[in-house]
Amino acid sequence: METIHNISDFKDIPHHTVVTIGTFDGVHLGHRQILKRLTNSAKNTGLKSTVLTFFPHPRMVLQKDVDIKLLNTLEEKKQILETLGLDYLIIHPFTKQFSRLSAVDFVRDILVNNIKSKRIIIGYDHRFGRNRNANIQDLIAFGNTFDFEVEEILAQEIDDVSVSSTKIRKALLEGDVETANNYLSYAYMLTGMVKKGKGLGRDFGFPTANLHIEEEYKLIPKNGAYVVKSQLNGKEFFGMMNIGFNPTVDGSQKSIEVNFFDFEGDLYDKKIQVQLLHRIRDEHKFNSIEELKEQLKKDKDHSLDLISK
Repeated sequence: METIHNISDFKDIPHHTVVTIGTFDGVHLGHRQILKRLTNSAKNTGLKSTVLTFFPHPRMVLQKDVDIKLLNTLEEKKQILETLGLDYLIIHPFTKQFSRLSAVDFVRDILVNNIKSKRIIIGYDHRFGRNRNANIQDLIAFGNTFDFEVEEILAQEIDDVSVSSTKIRKALLEGDVETANNYLSYAYMLTGMVKKGKGLGRDFGFPTANLHIEEEYKLIPKNGAYVVKSQLNGKEFFGMMNIGFNPTVDGSQKSIEVNFFDFEGDLYDKKIQVQLLHRIRDEHKFNSIEELKEQLKKDKDHSLDLISK
């Protein structure tokens, strides 16, 4: 898969394409049905499978929706899409100016002249152009003018995508990572830089990597303790992670801390990705540090038991 970061950069690529358009947040099972249709269509027609997506999310730009929470960072989305057999991923910068393109300008200049679309796979309810005033019937009419086909994704499939996204977000905010992972078809991930913390975990006998996630739009699951795994220095390690405020030691800021089992090494200032496998428990305020240490030992035993199964 080749990633293009601006539609205009695609102009010199000498291929006709079959295109689908969307945010594809989570790249979950519902999305994968659409993307499989895209790659199959490419094989059957000799066209190049192409996903057109936008960043920032349009709601961040048009509605200043600072509270929007996404399932993937941009890098995570690219990483997942890489595995699905696509030819091209176009991530175009979404701006207010871009949103003001008329429907005909978008189709002629973007889809036809730049991306060289010969087939467009799109949802029945897709709207586009300035003020989102054009629909799939308009797109079909444009296809007759500009010589491309339109394949409609039916209501049931679109509803499945919408329901999946809603259920994944709800599950994660409730701490139900198993349900979220089933809908995603992969383990929900958090990606960030390891920064120095207070070092309290080391004092307790459970040294932790303090994960800092730069992207404020990334959805963080419910506070609590989780079983996780990561690839560190080319090897797989399991561990347990706490999301929350560390109330037993009067924590005032939310943190994400991971204790990796059997790992020795320095992770400071390294970017790591943590996959969430199971949720162990809620975050609690314990009566003493000793009580907290005892609970951490129980958490580790519980984690190891889940991992072994």
